[in-house]
Amino acid sequence: MMQVSDFPARLKAAASATQACLASVLQPLGALPIAEGMRYAVGGGKGLRGFLVIESAALMGAPRSGAIYAGAAVEAMHAYSLVHDDLPCMDNDDLRRGQPTVHKKWDEATAVLVGDALQTLAFELLSLPECSSDPKVQLALISSLAQAGGAQGMVLGQAQDMAAENAFKRLTLSDISELQENKTGALFEWSATAGAILAGTDSAPLRRYARALGLAFQITDDILDVEGNAVLVGKAVRKDSASGKATFVSLLGLDQAKRRAQDLVDEACEALVIFGDRTTTLRAAAQFVVSRDT
Repeated sequence: MMQVSDFPARLKAAASATQACLASVLQPLGALPIAEGMRYAVGGGKGLRGFLVIESAALMGAPRSGAIYAGAAVEAMHAYSLVHDDLPCMDNDDLRRGQPTVHKKWDEATAVLVGDALQTLAFELLSLPECSSDPKVQLALISSLAQAGGAQGMVLGQAQDMAAENAFKRLTLSDISELQENKTGALFEWSATAGAILAGTDSAPLRRYARALGLAFQITDDILDVEGNAVLVGKAVRKDSASGKATFVSLLGLDQAKRRAQDLVDEACEALVIFGDRTTTLRAAAQFVVSRDT
């Protein structure tokens, strides 16, 4: 039986696999600024979304080779969202993962195009036979990622987040939960259910796991904005409090936010009970989400 201590190695191995896949598909693009920007944007990071794809596929008995391509796809989609989120017209951040953001290293136009190219790359990866030789599976992956990443998911959450900054009415806890379930949770949900899609099995238990996990992740992000070290976090901290932005911490208080995050981890782990003792790594991932310092 796998031990919890295996989680860091499994996370690192999944990140290495998805990074290698991305490096391979980006290699033919040469050294143009947009190609270099794409490589730069997908570098670093924890690779947690790709890890969830690979682990969910292993749990469901889907081939690892295809899961790596699906994991690389969601990492490309996530990287695109960060590149655009960092732009001056949105969050206006200078640092990401401890390095200058793409628009700071190059320029704003390059950053927009890098994000655009990474988004379309995600769908290209899912369409490749290396991901799945079954057209129905490919279509299910592509359509579900389009929903998770678009105006019903992540982009909707980003729009809600931007609208909240200019709203006269302060967001409620329910408002923030809905916003973050879209902005952050949608890609987590896709990642954790992709393995079931690859295997052609029921994704409901993993969907419940991912919804709780995604919200716990965002609450921890809010906590890190208050308590985190900018060097470790890899980006500016205390921006939310300085701007008066409503967050889980501002509404719940620090201690209650931490308790809520841990309750969500327990909820995520409870959703995995149906799988018996085969989910040690996924349960460890849930605990990692609330214990991380980056």
